[in-house]
Order: sequence, then C-alpha cells, then structure tokens
Amino acid sequence: MVMGGFESVSDAGSGRGTGYIDGIVLPLKTADREAFGAFARSVAAPFLEHGALRVMDTIADDVHPGKQTDFFRAILAESAEEPSFGFVEWPDKPTRDAGWAAIMADPRMQGNDAPFDGRRMILGGFTPLIDA
Repeated sequence: MVMGGFESVSDAGSGRGTGYIDGIVLPLKTADREAFGAFARSVAAPFLEHGALRVMDTIADDVHPGKQTDFFRAILAESAEEPSFGFVEWPDKPTRDAGWAAIMADPRMQGNDAPFDGRRMILGGFTPLIDA
C-alpha cells in the first residue's frame, strides 16, 4: 500500500453524482508549488465546462519514503521534487471520455507550460467502489 497526506492547492466543483474518477500522481519541483497552484486553478474551468463534477489538485504534506514502494519512487522523484496527487470526478465514463477529447481540443489547454514533468505523470481511470 502507498499512502500519504496531501495539501489542496485547488478544489473546484462539487463532486455530487460521481460515477467515475481519474487519478493523477506527478512530480513537482518544491520551488514550483505556487506556480503549480496557479496552473491547477487555471485548468479547472475547462474540465468543469466539459463535464467534470470536481477537480482537485494537491501537493505532498505528509508523504514519507516507504520500505518497498512509495509516491517518490512511483514518479521517479529527482532531487528537490515531491509528489503531487490529483483527481477529477465525472458523472460516468462516457462523459469522461467525451470530456477528455473536448479538453484536449480546448484552446485554453494549448500552450500551457505545466510546471511539472508530464513524462513521469501517472494517470488512470477508476470506478468508485462505494457510492454513499
């Protein structure tokens, strides 16, 4: 198990009615925390406009090296880098698939210089197990 605590830098939307979740872990230079917060807040709007219910981005707060695996190894963290964790809540997978296509074509998402190394980003789609 890989576990850690993260501090929110951007939380947009309500998340009510979530039926599908995208999870993201990425490497972030410690010096780029503020730039990442600004970036996360700027890209939340296109996600919400294209069907997402909630967009959350965080930075490591209580994340420690593990004995066998951990967030640092998962992202191949380099010196002065820390993990960032985020998620996007969607009403269902078809909305998510259509949303991602629209988001990638959205002009606001073009030319944004992300303050992280996207080559080491981990992204996956998940079906919620518990629906409260």
